[in-house]
Amino acid sequence: MHPTRLKPEEKKASEQDNPALSKVIERNIRTIIHLRTKAARERGLQGRIADAITSFSGRMIFAYVHIVWFGIWILLNTGPFGLRPFDPFPYGLLTMIVSLEAIFLSTFVLISQNRMGEETERRADLDLHIGLLTEHELTRVLQMLDAIQDNLGIVDHHESELADLEMETKPEDVLAEIQRLQAIELGARGDHPEQKT
Repeated sequence: MHPTRLKPEEKKASEQDNPALSKVIERNIRTIIHLRTKAARERGLQGRIADAITSFSGRMIFAYVHIVWFGIWILLNTGPFGLRPFDPFPYGLLTMIVSLEAIFLSTFVLISQNRMGEETERRADLDLHIGLLTEHELTRVLQMLDAIQDNLGIVDHHESELADLEMETKPEDVLAEIQRLQAIELGARGDHPEQKT
């Protein structure tokens, strides 16, 4: 396997790495940041607009702007400054504007959540793949260690779980067992999934 060649800016950055962290951890951090940056660059204009609006509306400044806006609106329409009210109580125009704002804002939030849900699903797929690969590799390592142990004549303790750990774990078997045990637990408590609304 060939060593990875770093670009000049990556080489310079790697020279400033935190000495308390291993090179593998630093590489993993860089990979995660690269993937996030790539996903952000690939996002379309509409996605960026939706994210910007969602991000702004999720801050306290959004609440402060609305407090000031509503306060000024109500003051101007109660007539203390001698102005003729343009939206008298119960403020029908303000209510309509705020309702429209809520409709569009909830749409932007849903767009951002959908995108984030897709990213989360991709990350979950990656986590599952890596977890399955790790489980397979560890099972193989245990089998090799068991073979070495046999060659050295080391006898297992009679309560050892090594034989169980050496078995290949299939995700479909694990999911089936989880569902079986959940059904037993729900049956013992008297809950039935079909009764839940």
